[in-house]
Amino acid sequence: MIKKGFIIFLILLAGIIYSCESHYTPKPRGYFRIDMPKKNYMRFDTSYPYSFEYPAYAYIEPSKHARKGENYWIDIQFRKFDATVHISYKKVENNLMTYLEDAHTLAVKHIPKADAIYDSIVLDRSRQMFGLIYQIEGSEVASPYQFLLTDSTTNFVRGALYFNVLPNNDSLEPVIRFIEQDIDHLINTFQWK
Repeated sequence: MIKKGFIIFLILLAGIIYSCESHYTPKPRGYFRIDMPKKNYMRFDTSYPYSFEYPAYAYIEPSKHARKGENYWIDIQFRKFDATVHISYKKVENNLMTYLEDAHTLAVKHIPKADAIYDSIVLDRSRQMFGLIYQIEGSEVASPYQFLLTDSTTNFVRGALYFNVLPNNDSLEPVIRFIEQDIDHLINTFQWK
């Protein structure tokens, strides 16, 4: 008969040999958790020909992309998310169709990267507010949310959301939806002067 000590030795030897084998299990890809700030809005009401409410966790600065004579262009910066809503303003002087076509062209430029483009109409006669919102979906879309607003006679505003990172909208999705709510609030509180 085999002694008990020899059996224990064989069991320990088998355990050591089995534990020496390499077993690799890849970890699933993860993303950083993004904490969203509490919604709180302030009024942008200056000498500009328009006013609106914007989030308290964002700040407004004059646009770096404005050319001479484009005094009312602004950028709404979302530092925490490394995102910007670029807002451009144009005076309408028998050229509304040109502005509308330009805004449409800038939205459909995303078609090669877009999975879908959804548009919705902005119509509020009491505020003389007419416009379109473009929600552009796709993992590599540079600007996932754009809008245009006009009173159809004097003023025209176009806005576009851009992130200052390489587009990966699958991982940016929660931030995109969060900022979309802020842009919708901006549109709902927008007024001409």
